[in-house]
Amino acid sequence: MYNLATKTLQLLLSLINGRLKVVNKKILPRNEPFIVVCTHKSWIDVVCLGIALYPIPIHFMAKKELFNKNFIKHLLIKLNAFPVDRSNPGPSVLKIPLQLLKKKKIVGIFPSGTRSTEEKALKNGAIHIASRASVPIIPAVYVGPHTIKDLLGRKRRTIILGDAIHVPKISKDKEAVTETINKVISKAFEDLKIDKK
Repeated sequence: MYNLATKTLQLLLSLINGRLKVVNKKILPRNEPFIVVCTHKSWIDVVCLGIALYPIPIHFMAKKELFNKNFIKHLLIKLNAFPVDRSNPGPSVLKIPLQLLKKKKIVGIFPSGTRSTEEKALKNGAIHIASRASVPIIPAVYVGPHTIKDLLGRKRRTIILGDAIHVPKISKDKEAVTETINKVISKAFEDLKIDKK
C-alpha cells in the first residue's frame, strides 16, 4: 500500500503543483540503513519526503495520538508509520526503530515539533537510535507550500538532502555528545535552507 499511496500522491501533487524538485539524492547511502530527519510543519512535507526518497520506503515515526482510532491506526501501519509518545519518550521508543534498522530499513523522524522541548527530545531520540544502530543520520529540509491554498498557487516544492552525519557510540558524556550532534543537525538544517536561497 505504501508504494501505491506514494505514486498516487506524487501524481496528484504533480498535477496540482508541478514536479517535486529533489536536491542531492545521489548522496544517500546505498544498500544500507539510515535515519532521515526532516523539517516539519504540515502533512505536505511528510508526503514530499516519501516521494523524494521513492522507491526507497521510509518507516515514519508518528505521534501516538494519531493511532487512537482503529481505521486511522490500520491505515498508518500500512503506510509504514509507527507510534511514539512524544510527550514522554522512554526506552521503549528505541525498540521499533532499532528493529527496523537491523532489518536494513529506513527510519524517518521529524524532530521539528510544536514545542522546543519536543523538538529536542525527538532530535535526541534520533541521535541515540543512530548511535545504537551504528547508522548515519541524513538531514533533509523541505521548502515549499504548507497549505492547500499555497499548493494551488503553484509555489514550488523542494526537498534538499544533506551529507550524512555519523554519530559515535555513546558511552561516556552522553549529554555532551548528544548536545554536540544536536547542534550539527540544527546547523545542517540551517545550511540546507541557505543553500536553497
